[in-house]
Formats: sequence, structure tokens, C-alpha cells
Amino acid sequence: MTSPVERFRELLRLPTVSHAEESLIDWAAFDAFHEAVQRLYPALHGALAREVVDGHSLLYRWRGADGSDPLLLMAHIDVVPVVDEEWHSDPFGAEIVGEGADAAIHARGAIDDKGSLVAILEAVEGLVAGGFTPAHDVYLAFGHNEETAGGGARAMVEVLQARGIRPALVLDEGGAVVEGVIPGVTVRTAMVGVAERGVMTLLLTARETGGHASTPPAFPATARLARAIDRVHRHPFPTRLVPPVHAMLATIAPHAPQPLRTLLRTLGATGPLVAAVFARSGPEMNAIVRTTAVATQLSGAPGENVLATSARASLNIRLLTGDTVEGATERVRRVIADPVVEIEVRHGSDPSPVSPWRGEAWRRIANAVRVSLGDEVVTTPYLQLGASDSRWFTAVSDHVYRFTPFHLTRAERDALHSHDERIRVDVWLRGIGFYRELLSAS
Repeated sequence: MTSPVERFRELLRLPTVSHAEESLIDWAAFDAFHEAVQRLYPALHGALAREVVDGHSLLYRWRGADGSDPLLLMAHIDVVPVVDEEWHSDPFGAEIVGEGADAAIHARGAIDDKGSLVAILEAVEGLVAGGFTPAHDVYLAFGHNEETAGGGARAMVEVLQARGIRPALVLDEGGAVVEGVIPGVTVRTAMVGVAERGVMTLLLTARETGGHASTPPAFPATARLARAIDRVHRHPFPTRLVPPVHAMLATIAPHAPQPLRTLLRTLGATGPLVAAVFARSGPEMNAIVRTTAVATQLSGAPGENVLATSARASLNIRLLTGDTVEGATERVRRVIADPVVEIEVRHGSDPSPVSPWRGEAWRRIANAVRVSLGDEVVTTPYLQLGASDSRWFTAVSDHVYRFTPFHLTRAERDALHSHDERIRVDVWLRGIGFYRELLSAS
């Protein structure tokens, strides 16, 4: 029988890459993934009911002694594309690099998000094989297009709604076990997302009549667009401490050195100062205290000697709790202050509701962290910076959380959606223990 690590590596080798343009997707890789999961986890598939939803998402039900108040664990099958030449190893080779505690599996999806998905499978397989039956039903929801449209997750939510199922606890990918994220705080913290920012894209368009680049007008479309982008950059959204961030800082305050400890214990008075300091303390800290906006895709003329008849930019905006798509759009319009620049909302969703960081659901997560990852790890609320499939599940549960039970260094976090994504073997194996503990208490 193969080991957990070898099963993990086999599933990492399947290139389940998602693309916004679905004609580019190799659906055979997803079918192979489904087949491999069934083959590698026979006890799980003997005990759990399995459904394929929206073509390639997987929804499992593990019947417990009581069908009420189920636990729902989420992960996603798909991974983002790779640029092969940027990697130091085959991105789908799942090679183990290093030895001992430094041994790490290098592969696209090692953390995002097959690390969690396979750890969940391992925990369930072991418990089923050991004869365990959960006290309440358990659902596993594995989406197939989280990195693009999220249609699989939405379809699974519709299935649950149609059946009147409201999970008592939903857990998806999210914050990890980290250290040093908060300036001056070195204690390891389990960052459990209780909410996530909204996400939207604005399309900015400047137009002109076009012509030959040898006779440009005084203010061409490209210059007008550049000015608009510059105005957005020079007038960022204001900083503020939203409730999940306030709670995070209050939780870690006892572990902070002076004078930071006093600042964090008196946020009612020092909050504006703390937010202003965090905004200057790096990209992650800036993103938890303000709505962010950045130009990403740019397009102009089709040739280097042609004037652009239209110059376009995509403006990606991540909305802080309390902000809205409508409000952010109007603010960008005021900041650009140019009626000639067209502003179109391409897509957008408001920030998620905030789940409570007190009560039974929260205690279950915190206890699983303590038992599986160590008493020294402090569990704290956290505002998730990126969007995930979990936002769709707020329609069926008031207790939706986002946590990846792996201790990740800054370099490992930076490799997400980049080259050389990797996870240390020992760290991944400890993550299985977290899911096993959470399931055992269900």
C-alpha cells in the first residue's frame, strides 16, 4: 500500500489547470483526478456518498449518527497555470527536494489547494478505516474552478439549499500558521479567516480617432488613460480597522513587545495610528487596513506606429469589509475626474459576511489547532485578503471560516500562484492531524 506522501505526489502530478477560457482546459486531467481519488481512497468511497456536480466538482456526504448541524470541509481541485521556464523543477513532477525537516514537495498545487484537499482525504480515509462514525453528518465539497469562475462551488451550494442543509461549520482554505506577519510579534499564530474581502474589476477606457503615430494629438488616449491610472494610484482608499482586524490585533496584543502591546490594547484610541502604520508596513499589512486598487491588464494600439483608437486598463479592486462595489466605483470615478474616461464594472462581489470568533464553531477550530499543531500556536481571527469559494457558502451557513493548517514561511507563501510552489513534508503531515481532530469532534 502506498504512503500518504506518495498518494499526495500522484495527485499533484495531474495537471488540473483551470483557465478563464474553458476551451483551453484539459478536462481529461480532471477526469483522471477523479479516477485516482477513487482508487487511492477505497475506504472513503465505500462509506461516503459521492456526487459529481457541475461536470467536475465533487460533493461527498458522510452520514453521521445525527443528520443535523453537519460539518462541511472545502478545497478545490484546480490549480493556476504555470510558466515552465520560471520553475527550478518540473511543476507537475512533485519532486521532493531537501532532507529531514527541510524536505519539501515542489509542485503546482502543493499548497493551493491540493495540500488541503489531499490532507482531508487522508484524514477521512484513516478514520473510516478505523471504524469511526461521526456524531453528525460530514460533507466534503471540492470545487473544480475556484481559480476562475467558482461555478462548481455555486452549484454545490444550490444542491445544499435545495435539500435544506445548513452546515454548523464550513472550513475552506485561507490563513495559515505564520510568524512575524504582525510587526514585532514573533509568536506563531493560526490565522483563521472570519471574512474575506470583496473583489471587483473596473474596465477603464479612453478613446480617440486614431491615425499615424507620427502626428499624435496633444493628449492621446494612452496619455489620458495613464493619467487616470496615476490618479487612482496617488489617491488610495482610506485606512481603517475593521472588526475582524481589530479582533486579530486584540488577540495578539499580549504577545507583542512594548510599546506595541499598549497600542494594540488601546485600539479605541490608537486605531487610526495603528492603521496608518500598518499601511506602510508592506503589502500584506496595507491590504488588511484598506480597500486596494491596482491596474493590471493594459491594452492600446495594435502596432507600434499606430495611435490607439481606444486604450484600456483593468483595475482590480479588493474591497475591505464595509465597502461595496457601488461605493468603490463612485470613488474611482471621483478620483479620476475625467468624463472622457469610461468606467465599466466588469464583475464584482461585495465583501463576505463576518463569521463570529466566539461560540461552538470557533472553539472547535481552536481546539483542533491546539491539539494537532501545539499549545504555543495562538488562534486568531483574520481578514482573508484573497477571494475563495467559501464566499458562496455564506448562503447556507453563518459559520464560514478559512484556514489552511500548515506552518508556512514567508517564502513559501510568496510562491503561491508563482514559481516553485512547495510544502514541507512534515508540515503537510501535521496538517492531516488537524483535519483528523476536527472530524473526530464532529
